Amino acid sequence: MGKIIVLIGAPGAGKGTQARLLEERRGIPQISTGDMFREMKNADTPLAREVQAIMAEGKLVSDELTFQVVKDRTSREEKSYVLDGFPRTAIQAEMLEILAAEQNKKIQAIEVDIPSAELVKRLTGRRSCATCGEIYNIYLKPPKKDNVCDFHPETQLTHRADDNKQIVVTRLATYQIQTEPLLSYYERTGRLKKVSGEGDLESIYWEINKLI
Repeated sequence: MGKIIVLIGAPGAGKGTQARLLEERRGIPQISTGDMFREMKNADTPLAREVQAIMAEGKLVSDELTFQVVKDRTSREEKSYVLDGFPRTAIQAEMLEILAAEQNKKIQAIEVDIPSAELVKRLTGRRSCATCGEIYNIYLKPPKKDNVCDFHPETQLTHRADDNKQIVVTRLATYQIQTEPLLSYYERTGRLKKVSGEGDLESIYWEINKLI
């Protein structure tokens, strides 16, 4: 029986990186809602056109329609896959139960857990090179020379406007409020496992790998 691996983690926790490693090393596809909606912008199907119309009006895509997008994309996967970005709420988690039953797959939820203070450091310290896209962090992974790219010393590093402390703290608080019911849902059903997101990428990957 295949698995639906639900990766849960706050912005900056590194769940997207871990999902990519699982895809590269174990061949378990990473299915991201963000990627799916970006694909929908250029697709020409009835479902894509419905999503395009909603997004064109600046409205939020409903739980039901998001579920249809996930169902449509995951129908191509016969074996296990990683969901990144879905479910986000307890209601979406209940919808996923229906999908798992239809696909004859088990659900496993893994939270990449990391203290808020560390997340604030990670997010407010981010800097990037506009030339090559290399990501740095002034606290955790600084460039060799202050505020310039190691590979493009003529390029000053940029700091995203939404990575300032006030916005980051608000984003994390919103995440906690929205995600708490989801974590409780999977805890109640005995399917929530936690790994620490504070170690290096490799050790976190092997912890997740052991769980699945």
